[in-house]
Amino acid sequence: MATPSRPTASTITARSVATATNSSWCARWPRSTGSTVPAAMTCRVPCRLSWIEEIEMKIRSQIGMVLNLDKCIGCHTCSITCKNVWTSREGMEYAWFNNVETKPGIGYPKEWENQDKWKGGWVRNADGSINPRIGGKFRVLANIFANPDLPGLDDYYEPFDFDYQHLHTAPLGEHQPTARPRSVVSGKRMEIEWGPNWEEILGTEFAKRRKDKNFDKIQADIYGEYENTFMMYLPRLCEHCLNPACAASCPSGAIYKREEDGIVLIDQEKCRGWRMCISGCPYKKIYFNWKSGKSEKCIFCYPRIEAGMPTVCAETCVGRIRYLGVLLYDADRISEVASTANEQDLYEEQLEIFLDPNDPAVIRQALADGVPQSVIDSAQRSPVYKMAVDWKLALPLHPEYRTLPMVWYVPPLSPIQNAAAAGTVGMNGVIPDVDSLRIPLRYLANLLTAGDEKPVKLALKRLLAMRAYKRSEQVDGVKDLQVLADVGLSVNQVEEMYRYLAIANYEDRFVVPSAHREDAMSDAFAERSGCGFSFGSGCSGSSDTNMFGGKKANRRDVIKTVQLWEE
Repeated sequence: MATPSRPTASTITARSVATATNSSWCARWPRSTGSTVPAAMTCRVPCRLSWIEEIEMKIRSQIGMVLNLDKCIGCHTCSITCKNVWTSREGMEYAWFNNVETKPGIGYPKEWENQDKWKGGWVRNADGSINPRIGGKFRVLANIFANPDLPGLDDYYEPFDFDYQHLHTAPLGEHQPTARPRSVVSGKRMEIEWGPNWEEILGTEFAKRRKDKNFDKIQADIYGEYENTFMMYLPRLCEHCLNPACAASCPSGAIYKREEDGIVLIDQEKCRGWRMCISGCPYKKIYFNWKSGKSEKCIFCYPRIEAGMPTVCAETCVGRIRYLGVLLYDADRISEVASTANEQDLYEEQLEIFLDPNDPAVIRQALADGVPQSVIDSAQRSPVYKMAVDWKLALPLHPEYRTLPMVWYVPPLSPIQNAAAAGTVGMNGVIPDVDSLRIPLRYLANLLTAGDEKPVKLALKRLLAMRAYKRSEQVDGVKDLQVLADVGLSVNQVEEMYRYLAIANYEDRFVVPSAHREDAMSDAFAERSGCGFSFGSGCSGSSDTNMFGGKKANRRDVIKTVQLWEE
């Protein structure tokens, strides 16, 4: 038997250390070699090799989300409820912390996926290190007063309202009065030319949607023909990344990631409105509040999360497509994983950073690192861990940005079965051939796995296998075990997948532990009368000073003011 090569620190991953005793090198490596053991050589469990030492892992917990695109109906309920709760105020009229896009399309803001244009995310250097794509400290400081990579209002849309009052005040005439759109910014009449869901249900010409970056390496022109048209919905929100580029881009250091749940927030007291974070975020989910002079973003409804409740968008989702759960990860490996040389390996490498919450060694270290037992218990029941790590159904959005996003997506399946039923897709046994999808496999791979088709193909095959198995069981009364064996699933796994994906009960979709605020607050009395968003004037939520310290103009109704001028 050949002697296995001695492992190095780089060959031991965070997920493999707990099972090192079962690996070939651990069980068979001869102790008589006398070789020096690297200090970083580690193992978390008692091992037959006495020279293996304890690995240093820093375990943290993260609240993650999975969205099942196969069930999204594009109703925008998540967008409306989020808007009503968080951004229905002056200065944030154009901002949608959650929005639903129709793909293929350029999205909101326009061409947000084109990082050659917006310079979002991270870029890997020749020496293996990574830097924000917008540049290092000197470039950021050089452009701090004139950011060349900042989306303008036209890239989002000019927010508008309608002068409904005219319907009541219009004089008698031959024609019915109409409520015409007016800009919320200037108050003047305007023609609506773009919006956050302007491409709804392929609402624009293909020449514009052709700019979708996910069409790279695809003969996109054929999908402009009616018979080859396809579409899917893509709900988007802040990814609350493990390696957020927005935090690295902020000159004021105002953006931070909470240790207890991984939520990325902006300190409104430190923010100076430089807006470098907007360029740094590759998902363009940070918005500038022109009223307060501060940047704002999705806060993952942390007041609800701390109370053990789901986010507003997840709570109100009509299609039951959203799942919330805890993931344990090794924070020491973030830099290593984000610096992976091959972009297509980033998905698999990010999977390696997640730890098994049922492993006794991981539990011991998590407790030692301050993770509460209730969080560990929630991680063991986490639907996000099941769908992303166990079943490998959920995939990250654009992992090539190297931010290690934590909002993952189950690829859509419905167009496959519709086409197969019409006889236009080949069949591989009882499962449609996923290589001839109506939604191109390459398109989904560009969207979810940096162009690697294998993980997308596996996820789609497993979804199809689950449907085929349940159909044969419930209709034919026969359990087709072969279809499960072909995709590497067991009966128990499929039954659990069916419960989580098809039934989707509330208690299965949302496993959110309540916060342990007693550990974060040494003196609760000092925190009395606290408030949420404030801009320098107590808890009023507004400020009398502008971003340069001068006095702001008094608030007025812009539309009514312009109407008076026009009269």
